[in-house]
Amino acid sequence: MYPLLFGLLLDLLLGDPRWSLHPIRLFGKLIAVGERWLNHPPHQKAKGTLLALSLVLGVWGFFFFAEWLLANHHYILLVWQTVFFFFAICPRSLIGEALAVEKYVADDDLEGARRRLSWIVGRDTSQLSFAQIRTAVLETLAENLSDGVIAPLFYYALGGVPLMMAYKMINTLDSMIGYKDQRHKAFGFFSARILDDIANYIPARLTALLMLLVAPSKRAFRTVWRDARKHASPNSGYPESALAGILGVQFGGPNIYHGLLVEKPYIGAPIHPVTARSLHHTILIVIAVTLLASALVLLRYLLV
Repeated sequence: MYPLLFGLLLDLLLGDPRWSLHPIRLFGKLIAVGERWLNHPPHQKAKGTLLALSLVLGVWGFFFFAEWLLANHHYILLVWQTVFFFFAICPRSLIGEALAVEKYVADDDLEGARRRLSWIVGRDTSQLSFAQIRTAVLETLAENLSDGVIAPLFYYALGGVPLMMAYKMINTLDSMIGYKDQRHKAFGFFSARILDDIANYIPARLTALLMLLVAPSKRAFRTVWRDARKHASPNSGYPESALAGILGVQFGGPNIYHGLLVEKPYIGAPIHPVTARSLHHTILIVIAVTLLASALVLLRYLLV
């Protein structure tokens, strides 16, 4: 319980640090090294599966063993758990990155907005308009509310910091090698299509439910029911359709990812234009959902 409270407080005060020793950065370096060693013919799918399983189980085992060693050192264990909870959850940084892009849009700096957006999305941003940039920010807020906040909280509730960090490795694997281009299609298949899809199945739907609870409307419920399963991902459509329905905006359409044109299905209806007010409403939803989910996890620990 206390790591959650202190970890959230640290995130509120500091945001997600950009330190070189950040564990997610270290995860990325491990994945990059593994890909250099293994991502070549033959048997790329098998090698990618081996890499993913080794890293995920290795991370879980490392944190489980560390907590076992610290079991009789309660204050040191509390600090350890708090620090890694803080590293694994990022609501303040999620909001901060969105506001940073919006500042460029508000200043009418199209190139600056495109460049800053490229820090947080996988699509090619070089040809996007201001409206498309704002839409991309809302889409990534919805998706990352699930991946960066609710899923880590969910796995913390199930298995503490070890399972939380194992999830973060799964998420990092997907973000680095889970693409459908020629280089990653086979090698990243297990990471993206199996591990990440399964790991996010419940959190994505839980995120949509929490969004509908904090901002209920008939339109939002209808949008989730109608559009959530349209998305190519079995999970991303749920938080995106919930947000689109709440705001009365439309997501999706053609985008370029790693040189490939991807026709994403349209989610929601363009009842309202995407504006700065849409972003501010979304930020309030992110805060409310984070607080509600955290309260539910705290309740779980109090009742056990």
